[in-house]
Amino acid sequence: MLTRRHIRVKVLQSIYAFNQSEHQDLDKQEKFLWYSIDQMHDLYLLMLQLLVAMQRHAEDYLIKSQQKYLATDLERNPSRAFVDNRLLQLIAKDSSLSEAVKNKKLDYWKEDSEYVSILFKSLIQQDWYEDYLSKKDVNFNDDKAFVIRVYKEVIAPNEKLYEYLEDKRLTWLDDFPIVNTALVKILSKASAKNIGSTLIPDLYKNEEDREFALQLFRKVILNDEKLNKEIEGKTPNWDKERIAGIDMIILKMGISEFLNFPSIPVRATINEYLEISKEYSTPKSSLFINGILDKLVKDFTEAKKLNKIGRGLT
Repeated sequence: MLTRRHIRVKVLQSIYAFNQSEHQDLDKQEKFLWYSIDQMHDLYLLMLQLLVAMQRHAEDYLIKSQQKYLATDLERNPSRAFVDNRLLQLIAKDSSLSEAVKNKKLDYWKEDSEYVSILFKSLIQQDWYEDYLSKKDVNFNDDKAFVIRVYKEVIAPNEKLYEYLEDKRLTWLDDFPIVNTALVKILSKASAKNIGSTLIPDLYKNEEDREFALQLFRKVILNDEKLNKEIEGKTPNWDKERIAGIDMIILKMGISEFLNFPSIPVRATINEYLEISKEYSTPKSSLFINGILDKLVKDFTEAKKLNKIGRGLT
C-alpha cells in the first residue's frame, strides 16, 4: 500500500519530531516511526468499514421510512440499490476485514454513528444518488462506480470527517490523502473473484521497503554533523539558521540517499524530494532544494562519492 514517497514523508515527519523534542531519544522516535506508519493501515481499515456502516445506515433508513404512518408509495417500495450494492456486500462479508477491525478495536462507527448519519445525509442530497437508485438492471461495474463516487465525492471531502479524524489520532489527517488514493485504487480493481486477496493490501510492498524506512531514518539522525558539513558552502546566500527546518531535513535525506542507497537513481531521489517540498515546505523551497541537490550531485560525481549500481542510476 505504501509507496516510497509515503515512506519518505513518514521519515521526514519523524526526523522533524526528533529535532523538535527536548529530550532526544532515538529508540523512542524509531518506535514512533513504526507506530505512525502502522496508523495509516488502521485508517485504511476504518475507511473501508465506514462504507459498510453507511450501507447499514441506508438499510435502517429504508425500514424507518416504510414504517411511517403516512409513508408515500416511494417510501413503502423504495429502491434497494444502495443496500444491495454487490461490492459493498462483498466488503461487509470479508472475514479478513471484520477480523482486523475487531483485533485492532476499530469498530468506531457504532459509537460515533452521528458521522455516518452526516455522510448519509450528504449522499442522499446528490442528484447522481437518485439516478443510481432509479437505474434498472444495475450490474457489478455500476455498483463499483457508485461506491467509488461515494467515496471520492461524499466521504473524502467531508469537513466534519476531517475534524473527527484529527481528534481521533494525531497522524491520521496527514495520512488521509494517501489512504484515499490507495483505497480508490483497490476499489477500482475489485471483483467478486479477487476481493478476498486484494481488499486489504500489505502495508509494505516488500521487506526492502521497510528496511529503507529504517535505514533512511538512522542515516540522517546518526550522521547529522557530516550532513551539515556537506551542505555548508553550497548555500552562499544562506547561513544554516536561515534555512527552513523542513528544507534542511529534506536536503539531508536527499544526500543520505545519494551516498547510502546504491540502487536508487539520483534523479528519482531529487524528483521525490522536490514533490515532497512542494507539499510540506514553503512555495520557493523546491527551487532552492533542486539547486542545492544538483550542485551536490556534481560535486559527489567529481569526487567519486556516488556509488550507484546499474544503468541509468546517475
